[in-house]
Amino acid sequence: MITNPPDGYPRIAPYLIYEDAADAMEWLSNAFGFVERMRMPSPEGKIMHAELCYEEAVLMVADVFPELGFVAPSACPGAAQSTHLYVDDIDAHHDRAVAAGAEITRPLEDMFYGDRTYSAKDCEGHFWHFAQHVKDIAPEDMELPDSVT
Repeated sequence: MITNPPDGYPRIAPYLIYEDAADAMEWLSNAFGFVERMRMPSPEGKIMHAELCYEEAVLMVADVFPELGFVAPSACPGAAQSTHLYVDDIDAHHDRAVAAGAEITRPLEDMFYGDRTYSAKDCEGHFWHFAQHVKDIAPEDMELPDSVT
């Protein structure tokens, strides 16, 4: 029987474009703990499509293909997206990312909504947000800080 989505795929998965997807895949594995699941090279050797996993999460990546409108962050100022990933040991994950050279854009901290989080840019400038849920807090009990950044 056909399933939709196919087995092993979530309903939604980030799809990130890199100048050098092969190098980015290696970097994402070293820095953030992703594991390569598959890659499909083009006849010219560029990565047309590849997939990495972090437990049940799936990340899809490809090289730039300007003729298809696929560009990397270097072609766009600022950010139009950020990928969010829950991890089991946020402190160890943060230390691993720092050791691999990730640019930390928001420090590791406990948030008012019960998550311990940090944010980083990857090797080509994609924004990432990592979290570990550490405390259940009812919405009515959340105290929004004076400034939220």
